[in-house]
Amino acid sequence: MASIVPSDSLTALTPSALDASSVARGIMRLFARNDIWVLPEMPLRNGRRADLMGIDAKGHVVIVEIKVSRADLLGDGKWPDYLEFCDRFYWGVPSDLDRAPLDSAGFLPECCGVIAADGYDAEILRPAPSRPLAAARRKVEVERLARAALRRAVVAADPACSAWGQQAG
Repeated sequence: MASIVPSDSLTALTPSALDASSVARGIMRLFARNDIWVLPEMPLRNGRRADLMGIDAKGHVVIVEIKVSRADLLGDGKWPDYLEFCDRFYWGVPSDLDRAPLDSAGFLPECCGVIAADGYDAEILRPAPSRPLAAARRKVEVERLARAALRRAVVAADPACSAWGQQAG
């Protein structure tokens, strides 16, 4: 999985980590303009970690898996594990990445959207079709996202609180 890191840590990064952060920032800006709010590096209940996971204005869960190189994209066999935790799934890629593999049957283009991004903005190249979660599953995921966001906000305000509630992500 591509690592998403805070922008204040950019000086000590490898090029691919910087690219993932830039892609994430561009996607977060696009989503914010469209009232979709996401958290980076959100743990899932199956042990995976979504690069970006959030909620749109209608309460639907969105996941974005960021890939910054062709090798990174082609080498990822775990991404289908994310589909059961979201209503819409997107691939997030740098604007200049060859996206041809994302049109192949193995990447399920009928159920996965594609977003191209840089550090400043993003564009949805292929909308993600809605694959509605069961209401009970959506409720659980929305509550997990809310708790994770609240925990992150509290820890940012008071780092001493980080010792409690580690399971929230």
